[in-house]
Amino acid sequence: MPKATWNGAVLAESEQCVVVEGNQYFPMDSIHTEYFQPSTTHTTCPWKGTASYYNVVVDGKVNTDAAWYYPQAKDAAKQIEGHVAFWRGVTVDA
Repeated sequence: MPKATWNGAVLAESEQCVVVEGNQYFPMDSIHTEYFQPSTTHTTCPWKGTASYYNVVVDGKVNTDAAWYYPQAKDAAKQIEGHVAFWRGVTVDA
């Protein structure tokens, strides 16, 4: 089962992940919300839409913008709408 970890904490795990461009997108209901704080960062992908970000916070350490999601994905990426993916040192084991 895919699992995302950082700084010794399990951030998310689910058998319902969607893989896009090599990234595991975890369903929103599979994340451990106590580790996530909204970020003001947004980026735009031409075919997926506008991404929003979370800072990941574990034991007082902050991993800025380490998780992203598409709250309103474009039609070509609807399968990842409401799913969360990770980078910046977050380990994702599939």
